[in-house]
Order: sequence, then C-alpha cells, then structure tokens
Amino acid sequence: MNKLVSALTELPALARKLLLFAGEHRVLVFYGEMGTGKTTFIKALCKELGVAATVSSPTFSIVNEYEYPQGLVYHFDFYRLKDQSEAFDMGYEEYFYSGEYCFIEWPEKIPDLIPDQVVRVDLELAANNGRVITAKIQGRDINKDIVSNV
Repeated sequence: MNKLVSALTELPALARKLLLFAGEHRVLVFYGEMGTGKTTFIKALCKELGVAATVSSPTFSIVNEYEYPQGLVYHFDFYRLKDQSEAFDMGYEEYFYSGEYCFIEWPEKIPDLIPDQVVRVDLELAANNGRVITAKIQGRDINKDIVSNV
C-alpha cells in the first residue's frame, strides 16, 4: 500500500483496510519522523477496533493499555528509551508475544527486539499537510505489500 492521505477523515477507512490486511498479525510497527501522524493513525486503528477509552501517546509511560471487545491493545512509544535494555526491564516479551495487538512507535529504538513477522507502517510528510502511508507485512519468509491482498 502506498496511500496519500490528505485529510483526517480518510483515516477510518484506511485503518479498517490495514486491520483487514494484517489478519492474524498483531504486532504493527510505525516508522516516521516526529509529527508525521503515528499516534493519530494509531488512534484511528484503536477506534476501528472498538476501543472506547481516549487514546493518547505513551511517551512518558512507554506503554498504554486499552480494552476493546475482543481483547487488549498495547500502544508503545519507545522514543525516550536510551537503549534496548529498558525494554527488557519493562518485560516487552510478555506484550509482544501475548497475541494481543501491539502498536509500536519508534521501533528503531529496539531493532533487535522486534518479532520476526510484523506489519510495517511507514508515514511520511507530503505536500499540503498530507501524509504518505505505506504498509507491508515483513519478516523472515514474507514481504507482502498491502495492495496485493486487499
């Protein structure tokens, strides 16, 4: 998928498409510079899942937990981590391998800890305050673009 988003009103449909594409994959990693809309897109994903709580960036807490009708969503923001050992200290494995949704901002801070197969979402600034959002499933044996499956 390589989608130009020019309005926030486009996010719900894109969130729905991404969740369908992700299928059984529950770990989604979000790459993008500060201000590209990672948290905003994660809010749309949570809303699409049915999260009733207010979704906010876990910049200081590192992880926020939300309930949705079928389980839990863990929203991570690793921006403030100084090194990967801090993720070990918080017990990242219990979250990443729980089978629940894990939405991870700043995964580049913990490159060695990311599971083998994830949905990678890249967000980039575009003209007129738009965003280009690219998503694919990647891992050891798979590298599939969202367009080929939706």
